[in-house]
Amino acid sequence: MVSKTLKQTPAGNITLFAFDSGQELSEHSAPFDAFCTCYRGEGRFIIGGEEHNLKEGEFIIMPANVPHAVKAVQGFKMLLIMLRT
Repeated sequence: MVSKTLKQTPAGNITLFAFDSGQELSEHSAPFDAFCTCYRGEGRFIIGGEEHNLKEGEFIIMPANVPHAVKAVQGFKMLLIMLRT
Protein backbone atom coordinates (compact mmCIF):
# COMPACT_ATOMS: atom_id res chain seq x y z
CA MET A 1 0.00 0.00 0.00
CA VAL A 2 1.22 3.46 -0.86
CA SER A 3 -0.13 6.76 0.46
CA LYS A 4 0.66 10.34 -0.46
CA THR A 5 -0.60 13.39 1.40
CA LEU A 6 -1.70 15.91 -1.21
CA LYS A 7 -2.73 18.69 1.17
CA GLN A 8 -2.46 19.18 4.92
CA THR A 9 -4.00 22.15 6.72
CA PRO A 10 -5.49 22.83 10.17
CA ALA A 11 -8.92 22.17 8.56
CA GLY A 12 -7.99 18.66 7.39
CA ASN A 13 -5.95 16.40 5.14
CA ILE A 14 -6.34 15.06 1.63
CA THR A 15 -4.51 11.77 1.08
CA LEU A 16 -4.33 9.45 -1.91
CA PHE A 17 -4.03 5.70 -1.22
CA ALA A 18 -3.16 2.90 -3.67
CA PHE A 19 -3.59 -0.77 -2.71
CA ASP A 20 -2.66 -3.95 -4.53
CA SER A 21 -5.27 -6.72 -4.47
CA GLY A 22 -5.58 -8.15 -0.95
CA GLN A 23 -3.71 -5.35 0.82
CA GLU A 24 -5.42 -3.75 3.79
CA LEU A 25 -5.39 -1.16 6.53
CA SER A 26 -6.07 -2.92 9.82
CA GLU A 27 -8.88 -1.78 12.07
CA HIS A 28 -8.31 1.57 13.74
CA SER A 29 -10.25 4.73 14.56
CA ALA A 30 -9.65 8.42 14.00
CA PRO A 31 -10.81 11.45 16.01
CA PHE A 32 -12.31 13.12 12.91
CA ASP A 33 -14.88 12.28 10.23
CA ALA A 34 -13.39 11.11 6.93
CA PHE A 35 -14.85 11.10 3.42
CA CYS A 36 -13.48 8.37 1.12
CA THR A 37 -14.09 8.04 -2.59
CA CYS A 38 -13.02 5.15 -4.78
CA TYR A 39 -11.69 6.21 -8.13
CA ARG A 40 -10.22 2.92 -9.35
CA GLY A 41 -10.87 -0.74 -8.56
CA GLU A 42 -12.88 -2.01 -5.61
CA GLY A 43 -12.38 -1.77 -1.86
CA ARG A 44 -14.15 -3.24 1.16
CA PHE A 45 -14.72 -0.90 4.09
CA ILE A 46 -15.65 -2.33 7.48
CA ILE A 47 -17.07 0.48 9.60
CA GLY A 48 -18.39 -0.28 13.06
CA GLY A 49 -18.61 -3.98 12.10
CA GLU A 50 -20.62 -3.35 8.88
CA GLU A 51 -19.14 -4.20 5.48
CA HIS A 52 -19.48 -1.85 2.49
CA ASN A 53 -17.98 -2.53 -0.94
CA LEU A 54 -17.05 0.57 -2.91
CA LYS A 55 -16.45 0.60 -6.64
CA GLU A 56 -15.21 3.34 -8.93
CA GLY A 57 -17.17 6.57 -8.45
CA GLU A 58 -18.73 5.61 -5.11
CA PHE A 59 -18.01 7.18 -1.73
CA ILE A 60 -18.54 6.61 1.98
CA ILE A 61 -18.19 8.60 5.18
CA MET A 62 -16.32 7.09 8.12
CA PRO A 63 -17.56 8.74 11.33
CA ALA A 64 -15.13 9.96 13.98
CA ASN A 65 -14.19 7.48 16.72
CA VAL A 66 -15.83 4.49 14.97
CA PRO A 67 -13.45 1.58 14.30
CA HIS A 68 -12.89 0.95 10.60
CA ALA A 69 -10.68 -1.07 8.27
CA VAL A 70 -10.10 -1.10 4.50
CA LYS A 71 -9.20 -4.04 2.23
CA ALA A 72 -8.58 -4.05 -1.51
CA VAL A 73 -10.89 -6.54 -3.24
CA GLN A 74 -8.80 -5.86 -6.36
CA GLY A 75 -6.22 -3.19 -7.18
CA PHE A 76 -7.80 -0.15 -5.56
CA LYS A 77 -7.20 3.59 -5.31
CA MET A 78 -9.05 5.95 -3.00
CA LEU A 79 -8.95 9.56 -1.97
CA LEU A 80 -9.44 10.22 1.74
CA ILE A 81 -10.47 13.65 3.01
CA MET A 82 -10.24 14.00 6.79
CA LEU A 83 -12.32 16.86 8.16
CA ARG A 84 -11.10 18.38 11.39
CA THR A 85 -13.84 20.26 13.23
